[in-house]
Amino acid sequence: MEPILLFNFLGPEMLVIVFAILLLFGGKKIPELMKGVGKGIKEFNNARATIETELKEGMKDADKKSDKGTSE
Repeated sequence: MEPILLFNFLGPEMLVIVFAILLLFGGKKIPELMKGVGKGIKEFNNARATIETELKEGMKDADKKSDKGTSE
């Protein structure tokens, strides 16, 4: 079974996309755009890590409470 690839771009398609971005934003705006994208990705990863940590801690607390409830 072959996996479905959402972004399977080859060379020519990628060049067209890069050219379209250059036309839309201009050469001077691209660094600002990429900086914003980078900040967004960093914030997303930080939020994901925080949520993951909180979920793990919550699961540990729930396990401790269920262990106390069954031992009493």
